[in-house]
Amino acid sequence: MLDHLIKGATVVDGTGAPARVADVGIRDGRIVLAQPGTVQEEARTTEDATGLVLTPGFVDPHTHYDAQLFWDPFATPSMNHGVTTVAGGNCGFTLAPLHPDRPEDADYTRRMMSKVEGMALKALEEGVDWSWSSFGEYLDALEGRIAVNAGFMVGHCALRRYVMGADAVGGQPTEEQMARMVALLHDAMDAGAWGLSTTQSSTHSDGDGAPVASRHAAPAELIALSKAVGEHEGTQLEAILAGCLDQFSDDEIDLFVEMTAAAGRPLNWNVLTIDATVPERVPRQLVASERARKSGGRIVALTMPILTPMNMSLGTFCALNLIPGWGEILGLPVPERIARLRDPATRAEMLRRADSKEAGVFRRLADFGRYVIGDTYSEENRGLTGQVVRDIAAQRGQDPFQCLVEICANDELRTVLWPMPTDNDPASWALRRETWEHEDVMLGGSDAGAHLDRMCGAPYTTRFLGDCLRGRKLLPLEQAVKMLTDDPARLFGLRERGRIAEGFHADLVLFDPERIDAGPATLVHDLPGDSPRLDSRAIGIVSVRVNGVETLRDDEVTGAIPGRVLRSGRDTRTVSTR
Repeated sequence: MLDHLIKGATVVDGTGAPARVADVGIRDGRIVLAQPGTVQEEARTTEDATGLVLTPGFVDPHTHYDAQLFWDPFATPSMNHGVTTVAGGNCGFTLAPLHPDRPEDADYTRRMMSKVEGMALKALEEGVDWSWSSFGEYLDALEGRIAVNAGFMVGHCALRRYVMGADAVGGQPTEEQMARMVALLHDAMDAGAWGLSTTQSSTHSDGDGAPVASRHAAPAELIALSKAVGEHEGTQLEAILAGCLDQFSDDEIDLFVEMTAAAGRPLNWNVLTIDATVPERVPRQLVASERARKSGGRIVALTMPILTPMNMSLGTFCALNLIPGWGEILGLPVPERIARLRDPATRAEMLRRADSKEAGVFRRLADFGRYVIGDTYSEENRGLTGQVVRDIAAQRGQDPFQCLVEICANDELRTVLWPMPTDNDPASWALRRETWEHEDVMLGGSDAGAHLDRMCGAPYTTRFLGDCLRGRKLLPLEQAVKMLTDDPARLFGLRERGRIAEGFHADLVLFDPERIDAGPATLVHDLPGDSPRLDSRAIGIVSVRVNGVETLRDDEVTGAIPGRVLRSGRDTRTVSTR
């Protein structure tokens, strides 16, 4: 007997094949597929899916749900938007391993994650028990208590901290320490880690403001760790370099190529920003992929298929802090910060730095006339919400940046700012469509689980499908679904996931093609410690199933937790580059 039967759905199976009407049964968490009217078995439950689309569950290749899953096993809002499998442990940052004899390492990790990944410190302190030491113990702590499938890389910063202690920041490992680091990575992969993640990005600093541990690693260290990854089945590399934000240097391309070739495993990086006003960026970034293939490796660029709305502020850490020279001003105490921002000479220098080549992709944040005012908190700013800074500045006879500073100063810098994207033009969308066709470009990069009060990338799946069906229609539905399901599943070597096929795991999404979309991002206070985050409701999602069990119905969580911790080797097969 079938556990459940979905009758008459328009099945888009994830392979790119034409959609077809079929009945899909579920038994013991696996898919039983048939044509209409041919299912002879009885089913415990049945639903009529006529007019609805059934797809594999979406796979998000770049998340930071490492902590959130402890207080939110449903990985909201990703699961609401059809994501059934998440890849975590990215960018070199993980909650394990932790040295059992140094309890202060957990505090350091919490503060680092709060700073670099925008996770509320109170939520990290109150929502996670921090009871593990080894990476395997961390995975065990999640086993049996999550609603989505989740796999995790092991973070380079955690490996360095475990072996080198405080010397991980600023120091170089001895030969013995390097051997211990490699051994620790082997232990993590033996326990199921998907591989190694690391960062050398200039934007990543710890809770003390120092460059995070992995940024101090020399190329030889990265190559040694990469070689270790290649000794385990079903493993990967994920890495972030400074050039990921704009354009790689020759040395960065060399490093990426050496890492993937040494491992014989794919390396993915985040995120390829596509903008028609910078036409040289995409070709330059893909040089790394072209060279990797010639050297026996593979480098995959992740890119988002939507423009992710962001909340910004002059009062909290956000992307503005990452503009060269801005962090030292925006990190001052609020009264001193306001005084500096009101100084014309300071503003002129900030604008100069924001428009310089060294600002890279952050240059597009410097057009302050395009910002829209969000939430305000003072009587002086009453009625400004929703207005464009350029219009307000014209009325006041001010330049846009001066106008924005005065508005924020009235709110003691709490004003919410919404930057309007500069790359929302037809030429940029045409370039995106062209770039998506490259064999080493993959959709993803949501950062879901991180930067919670500033951005909400999790809804990229539903917003992208809605755009393909009723908006720009850049891709046919079958191709769009493949890019959200089978493509990432194949990159990670997921066993029997990513397609609707006989015997595959029943990770399924049922949605209304006339309605599929994402609602606006809204600020909610539902994290431990009443901390805020941005949330977005799914529109048109009828049902989500993970391993055959319904976890969501009409955008309401069912409470079931059928997700699995996906471990390398057991749940992933090797995707060799050789």
